[in-house]
Amino acid sequence: MAESVRVLPDEIQKMIDVKEWDMRTREGIQRFTSLKARSLPSVALDGDLVYEALIPRQEELCDEIRHRYHAD
Repeated sequence: MAESVRVLPDEIQKMIDVKEWDMRTREGIQRFTSLKARSLPSVALDGDLVYEALIPRQEELCDEIRHRYHAD
């Protein structure tokens, strides 16, 4: 999943701040639990769990980011 985010177009990269949590750490487990996620991979935007147990297509993820940040 992290690789899918790293290869997003530059215009999208400029709109987001990516934070990846390692599920082998206490912080990662706490974040996963706070999002009420049940499976990996999971993607949250602004603290909202948006994708869970799937890796969205690049254009779908870009559209969701554009929609949330009102960029065209």
